[in-house]
Amino acid sequence: MSSLKDNKTCPLLEQYLSYLTVVKGRSPLTAEEYRVDCNMLFEFIKRKRGTPQEILEKRDFSDVDIDFIKSVTVGELYEFITYCGESRKVTTATRARKIVSIHQFWKYLKGKAHLLENNVAEELESPKLPKRMPKYLSLDESIRLLIESEKSPRDYCILTIFLNCALRLSELVNLNVEQVQADVIQIIGKGNKERRIFHTPATKKALAAWMVERSAMNPQTNALFMTPSFLFYTA
Repeated sequence: MSSLKDNKTCPLLEQYLSYLTVVKGRSPLTAEEYRVDCNMLFEFIKRKRGTPQEILEKRDFSDVDIDFIKSVTVGELYEFITYCGESRKVTTATRARKIVSIHQFWKYLKGKAHLLENNVAEELESPKLPKRMPKYLSLDESIRLLIESEKSPRDYCILTIFLNCALRLSELVNLNVEQVQADVIQIIGKGNKERRIFHTPATKKALAAWMVERSAMNPQTNALFMTPSFLFYTA
């Protein structure tokens, strides 16, 4: 998490992020994205209102209290989003995410913390996202990729699960051994939601080969796939 959390962060924002992770079950990565987005907004408004550059460079948001937030206008919110697009050259998708961050923080302050009577962020509209066809590997490309990885049971197993089970990268990275059962993989996904994915013959075979190799490595972690720092090879 950000080093700003120590003593240079907005207390109300940290309360919200704790609610987001503890109560709503969002990931630390999501919380950090919300922190960055909101702090970027605070910095923009402070600069717009004449805060000296030497003060801004300290990136101290501990003075952002409910009175500051109440003073923010919908016009300033739109100016911030415009600034993100024109000056910072962020993508439409990133601007949309920043709007979600602002929406949700203001919504929490009004609906959960009961510190706002008027939620000006409700009026902030998200940009339309372009619809694109998803990019994917062809069958031949998938086969070639698997052939190239056959020398490593670990890499082969990772790719086989990816190609057969439609996991998110974060879900695969966070897989633990106990989540892999005889016929299914128990996934804890976005929003802490659980789902079960049944093995295909290919994933079952790849997992069996990897587990044989893994058991000989004396792993110091419960993770299904380890980085070298967690491996202690036995003779």
